Amino acid sequence: MKLTKNARFSTRCLHAGQAPDPTTGAIITPIYQTSTYVQEALGKHKGYEYARTQNPTREALERNIAAIEGGVQGFAFASGMAAIGAITTLLKAGDHVVVSDNTYGGTFRLFDKVLKKFSLSFSYVDTGDLAAVERAFTPATRMLFVETPTNPIMRITDLAGAAALAKRRNTRLVVDNTFASPAVQRPIEFGADIVIHSTTKYLNGHSDSVGGVVVAMNADDIEWLRFVQNAEGAILSPFDSWLVLRGTKTLALRMAQHNATGLALALFLDKHPKVRRVYYPGLPSHPQHALAAQQMRGFGGMLAFDLGSLEAARTLLNSVTLHALAESLGGVETLISHPATMTHASVPPEKRQELGITDGLVRISTGLEDVDDLKDDLTQALDRV
Repeated sequence: MKLTKNARFSTRCLHAGQAPDPTTGAIITPIYQTSTYVQEALGKHKGYEYARTQNPTREALERNIAAIEGGVQGFAFASGMAAIGAITTLLKAGDHVVVSDNTYGGTFRLFDKVLKKFSLSFSYVDTGDLAAVERAFTPATRMLFVETPTNPIMRITDLAGAAALAKRRNTRLVVDNTFASPAVQRPIEFGADIVIHSTTKYLNGHSDSVGGVVVAMNADDIEWLRFVQNAEGAILSPFDSWLVLRGTKTLALRMAQHNATGLALALFLDKHPKVRRVYYPGLPSHPQHALAAQQMRGFGGMLAFDLGSLEAARTLLNSVTLHALAESLGGVETLISHPATMTHASVPPEKRQELGITDGLVRISTGLEDVDDLKDDLTQALDRV
């Protein structure tokens, strides 16, 4: 099975970075659950010395995700936050980073509570407004860190515009593509230097693995990330690598259904009298709908809606039966959550209000259930609000 250079996305998901096992012909990449490798003689080995440094299962996953993102090299880490931590080692004391203001709460916590101690500085702006982004740049800015769509307000950043701005300022553009997945959006095609994912989410897709990945384009960044991955050691395990490889094989099919269900639930909620506002880029009412349609393939399976109060949100969250009340996203089952007290609890309350993460906001990660069953569940829960 040899891929051509023109292999299309779903084919790359299935085969990129993987070959039948040379010993047995096994079509699935084996789980190389080993800590070390026997050397034939002193200084003579088969390319593998120690499992923190190299592992064939992890390497297969790294090649696979690099191929489906359109990047040069991938690096798999023990969590999405470990992946973000790794890319911040490209910075040095005194450097400045411009960040999407509606960034994931864990990202904000790492930047604000940990990395500021090491003389890095961060400015949080609406990266959907490129003029605001440019105003936030300083002579010390070395990274533009973007989430698009943002979590959970679904704000969209013009990736081509952001890449052009970063290039003019000699700054890396880093895109957290977790919310979209490479099936929906491939930032490198628009000029991004680095793409990161929590593989826990859509790439794995089955809610049974925690991990992260960085896909890089530039030779210097690749050399450094390879060094840091080994030096810090926050690697993805062989079994978790195997689980994510299983997930990417069905990514194209799963995301097609997530896209369809996300749009259907957004349209349903948008018409419900008890819902004040729906955040979903596939709705024509979304202020950046046209931009989303231009740079995304479908609009994803994530949406949020505001019920107006904490009590209304609590009633709904405690009344759903098919929607699972849980953190995380991107699995085959539909998850529902309350950002203000769950994913974004580390963001100061006044900042949450400014961003639109109100106490009445509810987030849904649509799964693969029958959409009419999901609508029925929301209907009975909304009847109690």
